[in-house]
Amino acid sequence: MTSEPARGPVDATTTNAWGSLTELSKNLRPDLRGWFAADPARAERLSHQAADLHVDLSKNLVTDDVLASLLALADEVRLTERRDAMFAGEHINVTEDRAVLHTALRRPSDEPLTVDGQDIAADVADELAKVYAFAEKVRSGEWTGVTGEPVRTIVNIGIGGSDLGPVMAYEALEPYVQDGLQVRFVSNIDPTDVAQKTADLDPTTTLFIVASKTFGTLETLTNARLARDWLWRSLVAAGAIEDSEDGRSDAVAKHFVAVSTALDKVEAFGIDPENAFGFWDWVGGRYSVDSAIGTSLAVAIGPDAFAELLAGFHAMDEHFRTAPLEKNVPVLMGLLNVWYVNFRDAHTHAVLPYAQQLHRFPAYLQQLTMESNGKSVRWDGTPVTSDTGEVFWGEPGTNGQHAFYQLIHQGTRTIPADFIAVANPAYPLHDADADVHGLFLANFFAQTKALAFGKTADEVRAEGVAEDLVSAKVFSGNRPTTSILAPALTPAVLGQLVALYEHITFVQGVIWGIDSFDQWGVELGKKLALEIAPAVAGDEAALAAQDPSTAALITKYRELRA
Repeated sequence: MTSEPARGPVDATTTNAWGSLTELSKNLRPDLRGWFAADPARAERLSHQAADLHVDLSKNLVTDDVLASLLALADEVRLTERRDAMFAGEHINVTEDRAVLHTALRRPSDEPLTVDGQDIAADVADELAKVYAFAEKVRSGEWTGVTGEPVRTIVNIGIGGSDLGPVMAYEALEPYVQDGLQVRFVSNIDPTDVAQKTADLDPTTTLFIVASKTFGTLETLTNARLARDWLWRSLVAAGAIEDSEDGRSDAVAKHFVAVSTALDKVEAFGIDPENAFGFWDWVGGRYSVDSAIGTSLAVAIGPDAFAELLAGFHAMDEHFRTAPLEKNVPVLMGLLNVWYVNFRDAHTHAVLPYAQQLHRFPAYLQQLTMESNGKSVRWDGTPVTSDTGEVFWGEPGTNGQHAFYQLIHQGTRTIPADFIAVANPAYPLHDADADVHGLFLANFFAQTKALAFGKTADEVRAEGVAEDLVSAKVFSGNRPTTSILAPALTPAVLGQLVALYEHITFVQGVIWGIDSFDQWGVELGKKLALEIAPAVAGDEAALAAQDPSTAALITKYRELRA
């Protein structure tokens, strides 16, 4: 198919549904205790199944009228039309004139898809086969370094989407990693990162994957050069290579591969272009973990588990694409986020996984959601007409309970929170006769119950608390939460979770009329850093060109560094 011109966004604030939601919010007095008492079936009615995920929305601050108006809003802004345009490959990334086809990365290979005259399905299948073949070579020991030793450590060098997705997924799927293999991740241009990650490695068994679509990202290429220098020095010191051009060239060829489409730059670095894995401009970085960007993960967990991950993504894609809106979990969760941001004055959103393996999931979601929806203009270039975006944050339970839950329970801000848990742990340990995972999930259930229903002054008094302490021990309740429960943290379930939040993000972007797939907001700082670098290095003319505050800070840095 060919690209269709994108229709302009509907101003959600002019719709009938927006007006209804405004009035409903003005008159709403949240009362989860009363709502559950009056409607014992509330939990059943407001719980839904999306692939393997059981999602309970019943503890959110919504009535049937609110939900009906939110669904009407989705209809009035033409959500399904925009969703279908994305899946079909229309150029809904307007500012970059691109299709948005991360969903094509996980389609079954026998489902045809042609966009802009290109056989997308075949392209994806071919690149995935190349990644899988490489993964098998490393896992089997066929791929060796300069001394003939197999790879034992992979160091993934990337930043943003080339780091956050792979490291999150690697940590989440650690039980699936092949024995004898490990992956480390370098992202920060702070030299501490690459120095610490390589300090104890054996260069003869280390393989670097440099992940940069353009092979020009400042942080990634700087770290890649530092890693290359470390490799050369270490191999020479170990007597593994001669300190010669041929020795260094052979070392890079056998210890570096790339994820990039800039094959000329890859080759100039010393990497054989045959060992470069590509992806396409219709895959945004923060949506790319299921592309060749996930090569380090595919090596670690193997092609079969990676294919299961892709199948999980696709299962959620199909739910989002086909489920009726009133039962469509990404749609409902996206609409709830709009309800809290635009009608309930929520500024942040907590994601609280009760699964230690998901400890990097909130950080991953920060990029996915905030880089996507942190916009103040709509996709036609006009200013937004409402607040957009929210700050996503979180830590795994129960750690968070001893850190910041106080604010969620008794603070003055509404903080919607998503609680995520699995029924069957990777490590089913016992403390004497006690199932530790059961104790862990008792906290999961208790926290959402406490946030929803709180504790009244009379209930506090009934516990014998002194009157002067009663008010401090009252919990207001009516703090909104969504509970997501999965059977286990399998590759498929991880794929479903990631795709769920991808589509939640999409839904919010459509309501707000913004392009969720560009990221121009990161460009200015990157450009200025390149201009300021000479001043930092001692160029007086470059220093004089800075504003007074920046110049003073650079001067102070140079004094301290001397």
